[in-house]
Amino acid sequence: MAPARRCRRARSTVRLAASAVVAVLALVGGLNFPALAQDRITTWSARLAPDWDDTNVRFDADGLRLDSHPGGPASIRSGRPEGMLITAVQPLAELSSQIATELVADQPAGSAVAVDVRGIRGDGSWTEWVAIGSKTLARLGAAVTGVQTRIVLRAGPGGVSPLVRSLRLTAQPGIQLLAARPHGARSYRVFATREGLTGATTANGHVIHERDHFVALPSRRGLAPRGSGDYTVKICASNGRCEWAPVWDVGPWNTTDDYWNPAEDRESWPDVPQGTPEAQTAHDDGYHDGLDQFGRKVLNPAGIDLADGTFWDGLGLRNNSWVTVTYLWTNDGAPAIVQLPILPVYSGPGSQYPAVGLAAQRAKLLVECTTTGGAGPTDRWLRIGPKQYISAAHVLLSSTQAPGTRCATP
Repeated sequence: MAPARRCRRARSTVRLAASAVVAVLALVGGLNFPALAQDRITTWSARLAPDWDDTNVRFDADGLRLDSHPGGPASIRSGRPEGMLITAVQPLAELSSQIATELVADQPAGSAVAVDVRGIRGDGSWTEWVAIGSKTLARLGAAVTGVQTRIVLRAGPGGVSPLVRSLRLTAQPGIQLLAARPHGARSYRVFATREGLTGATTANGHVIHERDHFVALPSRRGLAPRGSGDYTVKICASNGRCEWAPVWDVGPWNTTDDYWNPAEDRESWPDVPQGTPEAQTAHDDGYHDGLDQFGRKVLNPAGIDLADGTFWDGLGLRNNSWVTVTYLWTNDGAPAIVQLPILPVYSGPGSQYPAVGLAAQRAKLLVECTTTGGAGPTDRWLRIGPKQYISAAHVLLSSTQAPGTRCATP
């Protein structure tokens, strides 16, 4: 029921916010813009009251602050209290690719407030989250029709909380010159470790249960909101098994290492080769004196953490291992969303074929083509990779995927 409630909230907020287009923008976050047509500017204030999918934050008469949870993201094991609020989608009066902000916040010594934004494209896919500062524009890298905001609060020494009093955002009309998105999702071989930590809370507020299915990546740019698979990876082990799982935590080691992005877009360590995690080169080559961003000695080269169910059941692993990870949101295409807690993946279009992996809850899968098959609740099957098929009965398909491209061969 939770995802449905989120959808209702997003839709109702979009309808209300559509009337909130502001007439004039003189100055936002210290950035001066030329005079612009009034009906082309969308300026809005972020709603700071938490909802069901926010984590460890509360709102009172003064503003947004941390709640009482004592720890940070499970995979990082920092022990530093942290919380997060995600707003509903704000529709834009005109296509935009650049966002400015004006934040009013009290930040005691050692505490921090981070503001990230992401945009929704015309095909319904999301850009990555992009950090935004009071003196800089967030450049989304795509022309978007709506914007969502994420506010992350981190406690200072002794657990002292920052306080966000207000946040105002403006979408600059027009779009920057955008490079064409590369064909095919990015894929890299990285070292995977088992996260475990049953009962702990992930960066997006999910409480980890036994044999859970999700992953952690060392950057918030690809962190999916709780209960969603907006950012999904495909992980394949050397034994031939694969799992499609949502990104629900941040880590291991770092939190600003989007190593799958090219140097010009990478948030940290642009001198490290694309596809190589900072932890890997720190561990293997002594980069950054062998330390992570927190000054800890890197004890393994991990670039992804796997929940227990993904590690044991999806991939059939028994030890930390090298795996091939595909970052599915880096490719174009309308996804199919898994509706079951666990969906088997078969080597052919039917459950009579050998199982070759799993697709986890809410994971967004890229469908290559459709075909007919046997042995299942429907005769319609979807190919999501070479000799990798799922039943169409257990996924939510967009309208652009019905009936979809027919597979030439099984």
